Amino acid sequence: MTGAMHPERTFSWPVRVYWEDTDAGGIVFYANYLKFFERARTEWLRSLGIEQRVLRETTGGMFVVSDTRIRYHQPARLDDELSVTARPLETGRASMTIQQQALLKTQAGNVLLCEGTIRVGWINATSYKPARIPQTILETLK
Repeated sequence: MTGAMHPERTFSWPVRVYWEDTDAGGIVFYANYLKFFERARTEWLRSLGIEQRVLRETTGGMFVVSDTRIRYHQPARLDDELSVTARPLETGRASMTIQQQALLKTQAGNVLLCEGTIRVGWINATSYKPARIPQTILETLK
């Protein structure tokens, strides 16, 4: 492992819950939290100047999810305003682990709805074989 990441580098992305996000019970379908997490990770990388499409075109590599661990605490509902976070925990030569949360925004403060860790690996975009994360990206993520 290259090392631990800075905890103060928590990124937050706003998400509104729409009809398409809910199930027959009127709550967010459990798998949609993974979509919310994906959006937050993508926007976090973009905020650092890392665009995934450009990465693939310029380096021939890309990040892919290799492991997810999710814990659900409370449901989100239609029209809820969420804050979805991404905070890097560790980075290595070929992978990194990101802690994520979905928080309900309320007047009293944020309420934890869902949390998890997502591990992403770097692969060659043509062969799909594991590869090392380019050094320039590792430096940006520190």
